[in-house]
Amino acid sequence: MTNPGFTRPDIAVPVREPAETSPDDAILPFQVAALELRGQVVRLGPMVDEILSRHNYPLPVAKLVGEAIVLTVLLGSTLKFDGRFIFQTQTDGPVRMLVIDLRSPGKVRACARFDAAQVEAAIASGKADPGSLLGRGHLAMTIDQGPDMSRYQGVVALEGGNLEAAAHEYFRRSEQIPTRVRLAVAEEFSPGSTRRWRAGGALLQFLPLASDRARQADLDPGNAPEGTPPHTVAEDEAWVEGRTLMSTVTDLELIDPELSSERLVYRLFHEHGVRVFRYRELRAECSCSRTGVEAMLRSFPQDDRDHMVENGVISVTCEFCSANYAFAPEDVAGEQV
Repeated sequence: MTNPGFTRPDIAVPVREPAETSPDDAILPFQVAALELRGQVVRLGPMVDEILSRHNYPLPVAKLVGEAIVLTVLLGSTLKFDGRFIFQTQTDGPVRMLVIDLRSPGKVRACARFDAAQVEAAIASGKADPGSLLGRGHLAMTIDQGPDMSRYQGVVALEGGNLEAAAHEYFRRSEQIPTRVRLAVAEEFSPGSTRRWRAGGALLQFLPLASDRARQADLDPGNAPEGTPPHTVAEDEAWVEGRTLMSTVTDLELIDPELSSERLVYRLFHEHGVRVFRYRELRAECSCSRTGVEAMLRSFPQDDRDHMVENGVISVTCEFCSANYAFAPEDVAGEQV
């Protein structure tokens, strides 16, 4: 997640009014050269609804999965590579695990593991906010560019906060890039009581050419003598303005289908001039297949396969897309030794 640089000011850029509409399931990169800011706005409609509708998640869990999808898309789309960006949490809260898998170009799948009784109790007690559902643990973000490249993994602690806070902490500690993230997920009700999920988000980063302008305060070493004043660094005025404008974005603006992504960024940064780039499309797509599941079953010891037989078949359901694959035991028998 490195500084991509800014376009040259001497190159002419067409000027036009922001578009009135924008596509769903797409991410819009933008740039505010005058403030040395870069960002992205993502709008998800059918894609996130398809993923969440495949599972019978309780509403707070579905919303948390939706937020994780938005965050994964925002973070993974800043990287220019062919491969996978994997977002995974492991925590002690009611939602023990979230896994979001973004594969280039723009293919997304997601799933969650949770304790239904604990989630129900959290809802009953009014403590079903994202931070309470996650609890404490860690968030890992893995970049996998294929078998010929080393994996990169960044890890940040989850201390009872939400995913926005976790993203801010990750960039502060690991990337040291001033960053602000906004996430929003909600159900849309249409005539006939049809419910559909929508989601949206925005990411803003301060990437000045002079790297010292992006300096941040040192992390607390934890063993400084008592009374030692914390290290402070004055924030750059351009970043102060950028993050302040970002804080005015509402949840409704992020998911409203009648407000285009271009109009949102224009509302925020028109005084300085904002440049938008081509949309990048996103879609829900799982990588599971009958051939892949069959190969997995064949790799198991015979005793393990024998214990998987129920009513004369071996049945496997994908955690991501809920697709079910059924096999006769003899069809997945391993090679005889």
